[in-house]
Amino acid sequence: MLLKEVLSDESAWCHVSATQDLKTIQRRVEHEGISFLTISLTNYGKDFEKSLAQGYVGRQSFLGFTRKGELPLLFGGFLDLVFDRASGRLLDVPSIDAIRSVRQLTLMFGKVKIECSKERIDKAVDSYIKCEQEVRLHDSYFSSYQAEFVRMSHLLFGEMFSKLNLKIQHEGVLPKHGKGSTADGFRGNAKYLQTEWPLRLEEEFPAMEYLSPRWAEEFLDSVNFLEPGQERPVKVITVPKTLKTPRIIAEEPVAMQYVQQGILELMSEATRADDIARWLICSDSQDPNRDLARKGSIDGSFATLDLSEASDRVSNQHVRALLTYHPIFARAVDACRSRKADVPGYGVIRLAKFASMGSALCFPFEAIVFATVVFLGIQDALNRPIRKSDVMSLQGQVRVYGDDIIVPVDYANHVVARLETFGFRVNRSKSFWTGLFRESCGKEYYAGEDVSLTRLRRVLPTPHEHARSMTQRKKSERSLEIVSLVSFRNRMFKSGHWQVTRWLDPLIEEFIPFPAGLETSPALAKLSSLGYETHGTNHLLQRPFITAAVKKDVTPKDNLEGDGALMKFFLKRGLDPFADKRHLERAGRPVSVDIKIRNVSPF
Repeated sequence: MLLKEVLSDESAWCHVSATQDLKTIQRRVEHEGISFLTISLTNYGKDFEKSLAQGYVGRQSFLGFTRKGELPLLFGGFLDLVFDRASGRLLDVPSIDAIRSVRQLTLMFGKVKIECSKERIDKAVDSYIKCEQEVRLHDSYFSSYQAEFVRMSHLLFGEMFSKLNLKIQHEGVLPKHGKGSTADGFRGNAKYLQTEWPLRLEEEFPAMEYLSPRWAEEFLDSVNFLEPGQERPVKVITVPKTLKTPRIIAEEPVAMQYVQQGILELMSEATRADDIARWLICSDSQDPNRDLARKGSIDGSFATLDLSEASDRVSNQHVRALLTYHPIFARAVDACRSRKADVPGYGVIRLAKFASMGSALCFPFEAIVFATVVFLGIQDALNRPIRKSDVMSLQGQVRVYGDDIIVPVDYANHVVARLETFGFRVNRSKSFWTGLFRESCGKEYYAGEDVSLTRLRRVLPTPHEHARSMTQRKKSERSLEIVSLVSFRNRMFKSGHWQVTRWLDPLIEEFIPFPAGLETSPALAKLSSLGYETHGTNHLLQRPFITAAVKKDVTPKDNLEGDGALMKFFLKRGLDPFADKRHLERAGRPVSVDIKIRNVSPF
């Protein structure tokens, strides 16, 4: 029903009839279920993007969809505004509205958070193991090009690494606890009471200095120092990503994550201060990538590259080579790197990869490794050794944000070849360097026009089950679905989908009061071209209020006192007090989400 309303809006925009499209969708959903929306249509959308990039519709595209001429019948009215049906060639002036509409209709459900089947989860875990084996295979080839990798990394990041080396040597690392779950089950304030400490960490980060807020010899008696063979492995888990495949992450032991977060903070500061790193790999903003992607979509000057299984394919050998000339920094990084993983169905394995998603150091080091390989590819294209002046001349033309890579299109083939030589897998269905379609960091452009879509992130809530009969977990899930639906409705409103918002408003009102408010309001309110409503005046604050739903995160009780509380104070950043006055009573990620009806400001 939601897709029907979206189809109504899109067909009105493009002045095409979608009657047959709706009948086809209804028939296929009846026979294939929700997988038609989340998988089949998503494949259609990817083939559409590929066809835009190559300038024609290939015979291997749109498999599973009936054709008429060279184009599929489904959404044929929209496709006729983009491609020539007889030849399948891209029109000289394709309709931007039609391009945006096809992407919205086909990709909207691609990332709905739904649990995968056990078969798909098992397949993803098998792929994780296979990826690990491939990393070991490529490690055996690494020695043949290690010298040039080291030289290039030293040219790009040598100064930054040297400063980090000195800073760790003279000032050490101020550790920090993350918010996520850990392999040993520590959450919230309990992390400040940890007593498990690997001996590899002890060599670089003594427990007396990093675990205790005061010097007390008896404290060491309570610490369980782990030999390398006793170290706790990371815990490999799956989390929902798409119905087609889950995302695999690894929960780190609390001791490792504690130090990793401190090193990450140092690396982030060093990146911002470095002449090269601040424009090449800085992760403070995605806007530089998006700006380059838009420019590439206008004149074809830039290629946008995307990698599959990016973090899992960065080898520990790559990181060790990066830090060849910086032994103190290298020892610090190696000390807090987990060497083993507990994989469901496979038991504990030794890791060849540097780290999986879940390690605080995964993202920065993958960006550094990819940037180094990118410049090796550029060096291949130039057919001569690169100098620092060459690197600086490419400022504003090369960007690496995690696994989102942008390079001048003239170097794209050489960069792709180098990435694959190192064992990385370029996702060619999401990499673009021909045509005028570009994608980077969640934004998509065609010929300079933003053709990004609005995605539905969670299934729609169902009003049939009464709240009193629901478990706490079910209530929390429904609260998240309502919050997600309100966000989706407001994003659709901003993109001009009036029919969709008219259909969604009464659906939302079955669960919560839904008055109009501004984006800055704490309420779950609807955006409106008429501004905001008022239901009364708060005479104490002398401002209007609306009676609306408000999202409330339920933080678990977690009392902390004594040495743990003192340690938390010493690890606090900045001079301001803790923002949460009850941080010693409740801490950690919310255990559930609730929705409360309150009088709040509409702006």
